[in-house]
Amino acid sequence: MQKMIEKAGTLIEALPFIKKFSGKTFVIKYGGAAQVDGQLKEAFAQDIVLLNYIGIHPVIVHGGGPKISEMMKKLGKEPAFIHGQRVTDAETMDIVEMVLGGLINKEIVALINTHGGKAIGLSGKDGFMIKAEKKLTKKRSPETGEDEIIDLGLVGQVKSIDPEIVIKLQKEDFVTVISPIGIGPNGETLNINADYVASAVASALKAEKLILVTDVPGVKDKETVIPSLNARKALGMIDKGTVSGGMIPKVQACLQALEGGVGKTHIVDGRQPHCLLLEIFTNEGIGTEIVG
Repeated sequence: MQKMIEKAGTLIEALPFIKKFSGKTFVIKYGGAAQVDGQLKEAFAQDIVLLNYIGIHPVIVHGGGPKISEMMKKLGKEPAFIHGQRVTDAETMDIVEMVLGGLINKEIVALINTHGGKAIGLSGKDGFMIKAEKKLTKKRSPETGEDEIIDLGLVGQVKSIDPEIVIKLQKEDFVTVISPIGIGPNGETLNINADYVASAVASALKAEKLILVTDVPGVKDKETVIPSLNARKALGMIDKGTVSGGMIPKVQACLQALEGGVGKTHIVDGRQPHCLLLEIFTNEGIGTEIVG
C-alpha cells in the first residue's frame, strides 16, 4: 500500500506542472547516450508520448555525430575535425544526410510511433524550414601567430527558421522530428550543429522550453552541478573557463534561445532514464536550468 501511496504522491507533484505546460511547445535536442543505448531510447520515446498525450507539444531536433563517423569509416572515409567541427566535403555531406535523415531520424520516428505516439520526420530542407549559410572558423597559424580563416566545407549556421510546417503538424497532434540539415543560398545542403538548430527552432516557435539532452549531469562548478543559473552568470562561467569544451555550444545555445524569447532552458543528463519527466515534473529536477 505504501508504494501505491508514493505513486499517487508523484502524480500529485506533477499535477501543477501538467496544468502549467498543457498547450505549450517544448523543443528537445536529443543526443548522446540516450540516442544509442536501447533502454534509454525506449524511455525517451515513452517520455515524448506522455508529454504529447497530456497536451504538451514536443518538437525534437536530433544529432548523430558518432553514427556519421561510424558510417564514414565503413565506407572507407576517415572523419576529420577542426576545433571539434566536422570537415564536410560533398561526399561526406552525402553520408551525413543519409545517416541523419535516412537512419537516425526514421528510427526516432518509429520508436515514438511504436509507443503509441504520432511522429513524423523532417529535414531542415523540407519546406525550406532551415535556411542556412556557410560557417567559417578561425585557426591560429603556428607560423605567423595570426588567425587564419578555415573553410570547413559544407558546414552551415542557421540564417532563418520558417516554423510554418511544424505549426501545421502540431495542430494535427504530430510530434515533429527534425534533422539538423539546412539549405544554403544556392540550394546546397549544409550540415549544422544540432544544439544551435534546436535553439533557433525554439526561438522561432517561441517555445516554453528548450531542453538539451546530453551526457553530462548539467553545468558544473568544480564537481557540483548547478541547479539553476541566469544568463549573466552563465556568460561569466564561459569567460572564466568554468564552462569549457563541448559544454560551451550547449550553454551558448541556451543563451541564444532565451534572447529569442524562449521561456526557460535546461541541460539534462540523458543517461538517466526518463530524464525529461524528472526534469519537467518534479520540484527538484535533475539538471541545470538557465533562465534570462
